[in-house]
Amino acid sequence: SGTSPRREARPPENLEFFNGIGGFARDGREYVTVLQNGATTPAPWINVVSNPGFGFQASADGSGYTWADNSRENQITAWSYDPVVDPAGEAIYVRDDATGALLTATAQPIRDTGTYVARHEFGSCRFEHDADGLSLALLQFVPRADPIKISRLTIRNLSDRPRRLSVTAYAECVLGTSRGASGPFIATQMDPDSGAMFATNPWSLAFADR
Repeated sequence: SGTSPRREARPPENLEFFNGIGGFARDGREYVTVLQNGATTPAPWINVVSNPGFGFQASADGSGYTWADNSRENQITAWSYDPVVDPAGEAIYVRDDATGALLTATAQPIRDTGTYVARHEFGSCRFEHDADGLSLALLQFVPRADPIKISRLTIRNLSDRPRRLSVTAYAECVLGTSRGASGPFIATQMDPDSGAMFATNPWSLAFADR
């Protein structure tokens, strides 16, 4: 038929101390937020995931930022001081190449009327969302010793037709204390061997050679 069934990510059951938005699971080892019908937390509820030299934070909406060595002086991506809007400096977009529809596993920066589930636990964040006949699950964590943020996106096709999808990662680079100060000085280049894009901020006093 070529149609996608309407399926929502089901809110977890039996959450302890559930307050209508969030509650504890797995004997208190995990805090789960359930955002439905456009609801948000009263203020950003944050999970900080890091090793001694590298880390990131993520809110229940999925916004946050990444840093290396110093969470204030060497922000890799943008950290917002806005506790109301909680804008995202990083995002992973999923596009249906046939229709152009855009989705994210997180409630930021694209939001529909469906259910967004975020699971904050020691050492990782997980986000779940179902829309447009797709089930999206995003796991983010930092290894214990390596200076890297790993984002693992799992997509399941819930529809009755083949899908062609594109996945794009976005990062609002800072490489300093604020985007406004360092933005004009950030330079990027593509590495021909790995295909990776490197960004540097030669204006930075402490981290110019990184």
